[in-house]
Amino acid sequence: MERVAEVHEPFPVLATSSPADDRTLVLKQGDTFAVCDHYGDIRAHGLGEQGLYHRGTRFLSRLELRLGAQRPLFLSSTVKQGNDVLVVDLTNPDTPLGGAAGQRANVVTPEALLPKGTLHLFRARFLWDGSCHERIRIANHGLVPVRVSLALAFAADFADIFEVRGTVRARRGVTLPPEIEEGVVALGYRGLDGVARHTRLRFDPAPASLSASEARFDLWLEPQTLQTVSLVVGCGSEESPAVATPHDEAWTAAEAARAGALQARARVVTSNEAFNEWLDRSLADLQMMLTQTRFGLYPYAGVPWFSTPFGRDGILTALEMLWMEPEVARGVLSFLAAHQASESRAEQDAEPGKILHEAREGEMAALGEVPFGQYYGSVDATPLFVVLAGAYHERTGDRDFVRALWPHVDRALSWIDDQGDLDGDGFVEYSRRSADGLQNQGWKDSHDSVFHADGSLAAGPIALCEVQAYVYAARRAAAGLATVLGLGARAEELLARAEALRLSFEERFWAEELGTYALALDGEKRPCLVRTSNAGHALFAGIAARDRSERTARALLSETSYSGWGVRTVDACERRYNPMSYHNGSVWPHDNALIAAGLGRYGLKEGVLRVLEGLFGASGFMELTRMPELFCGFKRRPGEGPTLYPVACAPQSWAAGAVLMLLQAALGLTIDAPGRQVIISRPVLPESLKTVRIHGLRVGEAAVDVVVERHAHDVGITVARRQGDVEIVTIK
Repeated sequence: MERVAEVHEPFPVLATSSPADDRTLVLKQGDTFAVCDHYGDIRAHGLGEQGLYHRGTRFLSRLELRLGAQRPLFLSSTVKQGNDVLVVDLTNPDTPLGGAAGQRANVVTPEALLPKGTLHLFRARFLWDGSCHERIRIANHGLVPVRVSLALAFAADFADIFEVRGTVRARRGVTLPPEIEEGVVALGYRGLDGVARHTRLRFDPAPASLSASEARFDLWLEPQTLQTVSLVVGCGSEESPAVATPHDEAWTAAEAARAGALQARARVVTSNEAFNEWLDRSLADLQMMLTQTRFGLYPYAGVPWFSTPFGRDGILTALEMLWMEPEVARGVLSFLAAHQASESRAEQDAEPGKILHEAREGEMAALGEVPFGQYYGSVDATPLFVVLAGAYHERTGDRDFVRALWPHVDRALSWIDDQGDLDGDGFVEYSRRSADGLQNQGWKDSHDSVFHADGSLAAGPIALCEVQAYVYAARRAAAGLATVLGLGARAEELLARAEALRLSFEERFWAEELGTYALALDGEKRPCLVRTSNAGHALFAGIAARDRSERTARALLSETSYSGWGVRTVDACERRYNPMSYHNGSVWPHDNALIAAGLGRYGLKEGVLRVLEGLFGASGFMELTRMPELFCGFKRRPGEGPTLYPVACAPQSWAAGAVLMLLQAALGLTIDAPGRQVIISRPVLPESLKTVRIHGLRVGEAAVDVVVERHAHDVGITVARRQGDVEIVTIK
């Protein structure tokens, strides 16, 4: 993704403050997400990212609750385990009566105080169908009646997400006159793209006073009674008006959608409650990030900066989820096939057959002020698309879908062979054509992520280590699909090309002096002799020679590479190592999951457990047990948690999916749907897990429950339930 953290790059995320300054809470549903502070308020604070967003635009930039003129006292807040509801508990501060909050004169004197803790305010908020629904319940736990003035201040700046990230625009559209009627305010903005966007706030009951920036309620509360104020904020435009679904109806629909998703997915329960919390939060994050498109489900990348379809992120998240929920892979493949480039467009780094890097909505994308409306500056999404297609067929046996998808696979393979290989040397390289596009186009896309041992940046075109591994895996996956479709000659050709690439890769990328694979080849075909986590992806894709896989594993898990929490992106002995950087020394959960899958592929199960235990340990220190996009790569210190990265997305789809791939790697779990087999190969469990129970694992129309139990010198497999035609194969 295009996320960068240095101001000399085209579209940075400016870190002028840290989220740690003020803990934020996140909700997302469909194309809408909300970021607020721990009071439930939306304020211009911290990174300035708080707000209610819809399709790339901030529709609400302020929402602040006051008791009279005072901010309530904070008690607690959280996003519930299912990620469906934000809940906040507040109370009143010591308040002079007869002022901001008052009582009848015959009850107390004007000089008296309303003691703190007399009133309880409870906020509950959820998102549904482009709207934010909130109920505020205020209860009087005192002994006398209280008159309460409750105010909600609000504003809508209609900022594009890239403006929020820090991009300065030369000019903007115009603010439309507010429209106010009983209980309803409509705020509007007509952008330079000609689109009129509207934020519609509906209050129930109607406020005592209502303006274009504040709603005020005068409430009378008898002792031990409560009153409720409801607010619905709808996000819409002339072309797509806000949906005015009543609160209870919206909640019923949201709950039904969540229950249906849970029912369709396999369920995992372990003997360790802390691990269950990590797993459950990760699954809830994935469910929240999954967005229904007209092509099926797609996991948007991350909140707040990347809540949109990304090719690489969607593919890798689908691979992480594949054993549990293959329908996500189908949605990702369908979406990306529909958006596959059909022509060459330099300003978008697009070429025929290339797979999308990202798609954006919003004013700046529509106007071309940023190139990311439909942007193709990703060198690895195209081979990974083919890898996912092969993995999806193995998991589902869905031959009809594969047959329909094959032309897109074929075009992707053509891009790999032609435009992807810029100099005809058999390796796939990248070199941006868009002046505003990404300089580096692998998953580590910071401007300084590809460099030589002396720290000098590599000049392009650049052939990344992991990209060649993905191409190898793509050709083998495509050969399997060609065989299924009766294209035997094509299958043989693809296997031959994969083997030729493997031999060339070993010759050019292996660095004997490092004991691992080089990061990349630069434009002069000089290897970047740097120890990085990229080499672990060669294990994931299966291109590494077996003897070299063990040496690569030792390098990845060495004291300078493995922080104690996970494998660093760059080894600590390298010139550009910085544990606080985005890509040059940090720890990324999805990166570690792919490495663990690679270690498991080569039977290096002790390494799998080490990576799993490191990230499991980190999860316990994370807010809401939520694995963030990345964290800093400082060495693990006793009694301390990992150091957070200041502008990491949380939730982030491929970070949430990491635990699923880690568990799969430990169990050696693969599913051969055409053969109707669930295969568990050389399973291992860490000391922290005694048992793992998988319920409702579906293979076609069949389903199975499996119990994996760690013993003193072995791991046992028990089939607790079998429904339909499926075989459990255990390899010890």
